[in-house]
Amino acid sequence: MTETAKIYEAREHVEERVDCPAGGQAIVYSARSPDKTTANEDCAGIIDAGDGVVVLAVADGLGGQPGGEHASALAIRALCSCIHAARRDTMSNREAILEGFDQANQVISNLGNGSATTLLVVEVDGDRIRSYHVGDSGLLACGGRGKIKLETIAHSPVGYAVEAGVLSEREAIQHKDRHIVSNVVGDPSMHVGMSSPLRLRPRDTVVLASDGLFDNFHAWEIVEFVRQGPLLESTRSLAEQCRIRMTEPKADRPSKPDDLTIIAFRRSKR
Repeated sequence: MTETAKIYEAREHVEERVDCPAGGQAIVYSARSPDKTTANEDCAGIIDAGDGVVVLAVADGLGGQPGGEHASALAIRALCSCIHAARRDTMSNREAILEGFDQANQVISNLGNGSATTLLVVEVDGDRIRSYHVGDSGLLACGGRGKIKLETIAHSPVGYAVEAGVLSEREAIQHKDRHIVSNVVGDPSMHVGMSSPLRLRPRDTVVLASDGLFDNFHAWEIVEFVRQGPLLESTRSLAEQCRIRMTEPKADRPSKPDDLTIIAFRRSKR
């Protein structure tokens, strides 16, 4: 990675491999929903924070709201600006990321047109990661044998019901209210969910994605695609199968056409 930031916004289709300063490789995939001709409202970013730290981010502009693709891009760019400013100041990466959320929220709120977006961020510092998120874009981290080591909770009534044990994951993925999001960037009451640091082992895999992925696959299915094998091929296969589910609905599996953005990251084997 030779640039300080790579931002992927409103892409009809992109698939790219990025070597990260954190000692790993990231695959970025983004594509517009197969059932629409308007812009892809997702945005992704890979940001070099200096000193071997990389920040991965996915934002999903809310469908049905004005300027979804603009809101998601504003969020990623605000995050990028704060992280780069931190390199000149004494601010920690954690403080810079949280400031990025606050600035994104302010900028989008100031548009005054109802725009909003989700924002999911993962800070990769050597062999440790920490997640920050608002909304229902999701993250999971897994080991080579398939153990899920970290998974975010969607900020939604359905997501909270799963966390409380009221709904099973199988019930949740088909729930009629799954599309409702209760915490977004662009709302004065926004709050940021932050995980504890997680230590990654070599070959552990981290997946960040918009809800276009998590509305079409159970977590264990995603793990089976990405836990082993070359990362580019496994991510491509996951994306291709997700598009098939979106366009070829069957009674025994979820199917919801949507914009799809995935960042898959894997630590280098050392």
